This record gives sequence, structure tokens and C-alpha cells, in this order.
Amino acid sequence: RFNDGKCAEAMNFYKDCLGGEVEFMTVKDSPMAGEMPDKQNLVMHSTLKKEGWTLVGSDMMRDRANVGDNVGVMLSFEDEAEIQSVFAKLSAGGEVFMPLEVAFWGAWFGVVTDKYGTEWMLNCPKKA
Repeated sequence: RFNDGKCAEAMNFYKDCLGGEVEFMTVKDSPMAGEMPDKQNLVMHSTLKKEGWTLVGSDMMRDRANVGDNVGVMLSFEDEAEIQSVFAKLSAGGEVFMPLEVAFWGAWFGVVTDKYGTEWMLNCPKKA
């Protein structure tokens, strides 16, 4: 997560350093655009992909990040029962920012900060 609208700049820098392909979704290009009129040009979601790995980034949409706590962990699942179980376990004693639900891109997605302060983003393609 990046402060001051620096996500695109940082992700392009990482691309220059690491190679790969970068993609961006801004707030204005998402179904959330109407809910965040003052954040239209911020990056809601970006990926830098290279064979074998994916780096995910976004601009801060809520509190300002402090250096050292501005990293979240993204886990991708293939099994819907597994993502639901892991989300429930990580939520125990923590704070749910986005409940686990089917997101507009067609996958189960949720965000939780565990009881130790680590933010987790969980994603799983929705089975037909």
C-alpha cells in the first residue's frame, strides 16, 4: 500500500527493476467509483506479474500507512471451502475490513487484519 498516490510510480519502478508486466485498475475504472468521488485517480488494484510470482499494490484507501506496516499479505486459493476456513481463523481476535464475499471481478475476496496487526487479502476464483 502506498501513500500520496504513489502506487503507479512505485509499481512501474518495480517493473523497471524486476521485469514483468504491470496492470492497473483505478477507482474511476471500478464499480466503487461512485462511493469515492475524491479518489478517482488512485490505484485500487495493480499487479506486476512475472513467471512464477505476482506482486500486488494499491494506493491507501483508508488510514495513512506508516513505513513498516504498509505491507499486506495476499493469499490466492483454488478451493472456496479453504478460503472461508482461513478467513475465519485469521479474523478471530482481529478486524475485518472487507468481509469475504464475491467481488465484482468474480472471485471470493476479503481483507482482514489479524490480532497481531498483519493485513491479509484473500482471493479465490468463484466456481461456476
